[in-house]
Amino acid sequence: MSEPDTFESDDRRVMPESTFGRGARMLSLPLGAAARAGVGMGRRLMGAPAAEVDAALRDAAAEQLFQVLGELKGGAMKFGQALSLFEAMLPEDIAAPFRDRLRKLQDGAPPMPSSRAQAVLRSELGTDWRRMFSEVDLRPAAAASIGQVHKAWLTDGRPVAIKVQYPGADTALASDLRQIQRLAAAVSPLTGGLDVVALTRELAARVSEEVDYTREGAAQQQVSEALVGHPRFVVPAVHLATRRVLVSDWVDGEKLTSLIGKPDAVRNRSALDYVTFLFAGPSLSGILHGDPHPGNFLVTPDGRLGVVDFGLVSRLPNGLPRAMGELIRHAVDRDADSMLAGLEEEGFVRGDLGAQDLLDYLSPFVEPARVEEFAFNREWAQGQFARVHGDARSDGVATSLNIPPEYGLIYRVWMGGIAVLSQLDVRAHFAQVLREYLPGFAGAEAS
Repeated sequence: MSEPDTFESDDRRVMPESTFGRGARMLSLPLGAAARAGVGMGRRLMGAPAAEVDAALRDAAAEQLFQVLGELKGGAMKFGQALSLFEAMLPEDIAAPFRDRLRKLQDGAPPMPSSRAQAVLRSELGTDWRRMFSEVDLRPAAAASIGQVHKAWLTDGRPVAIKVQYPGADTALASDLRQIQRLAAAVSPLTGGLDVVALTRELAARVSEEVDYTREGAAQQQVSEALVGHPRFVVPAVHLATRRVLVSDWVDGEKLTSLIGKPDAVRNRSALDYVTFLFAGPSLSGILHGDPHPGNFLVTPDGRLGVVDFGLVSRLPNGLPRAMGELIRHAVDRDADSMLAGLEEEGFVRGDLGAQDLLDYLSPFVEPARVEEFAFNREWAQGQFARVHGDARSDGVATSLNIPPEYGLIYRVWMGGIAVLSQLDVRAHFAQVLREYLPGFAGAEAS
């Protein structure tokens, strides 16, 4: 039976799923892996080809992992979305069975029942919340990690997006992340070596900010006002924000991942807008958008880039750090001694390293900045991923490098942006973006 097109009356109190229930689902991941391993050994003993068995086990692992993550939402969903962002860097034999499920996880989650959405709206906006809108579409337009979006129309006819946080998302998010950090070692074999422990630690540190929509609304409105009338970017203006409800302008468009398979010119243009926004945001608005997964970026009918979801941001009123631009310029110029000295001063080096060894290790990371136009693709990204993890031995360069806290989100955006460009298989004028929007990069070049 289809649901009505307006929120129905429902006075039931909404309680979050118990921590025990969520923990039990998370614990099903390593237990399921153990069971599959036993089945796989049995099939091998019965004569099934090893490659066929391994492929079937990977497919079953992917199915279970993302079914559990999708149902839990919260921290588990964010974990899955982060994996989907780095999918381009995984070896093909591991990435293949995960790719479709990862992309589905990026785009959404099982929707919240209408009664729960209404309960949140009533709690946050008052019992007469419907008077704000002439119409509300009950079917979720998008479902993400800690909330879902409904399309609605204000009384003056303007379309808006109502972002409603899942009941109990704040406590559930914290619980999920604690569970994931405990289970990261069990999940990591499925990711081809991705350091999920460090990834989940970084996500956990941002929990308190992402569950407060008033903070998100303030950041989004700051960027929206700074970009009014911009020829390449559009950020929806905010109409109202409470801790669990955010109302902003509706933006029509196709998700960035829809570019896959489109003509090179179309794909390259929108991809360049995407990476430009990531680096231009701090200088244009004082805000770094910290969640570069492609579900947050839309290609609008007029060809501009629509940007949503400002829950994870860094406030950088003076733009990106000048030292970052200078360090990348030293690497581009192959000035090993200056690069090492700068990295030590900024806190990136925590051990004894030879300048040339460090330059050799970091050079591929700045390869896109050395040429006017760089071709990003999965093969290149996978090569860098394999090289980095191949160096993760006890005496490798990687073990002597550190990411200072103030650079944590910047590093995520840099690596995430490159991963998305590689997924899209684009050619982009990356160096020009750095010259325009990364302080210290062009200045050092000119000198």
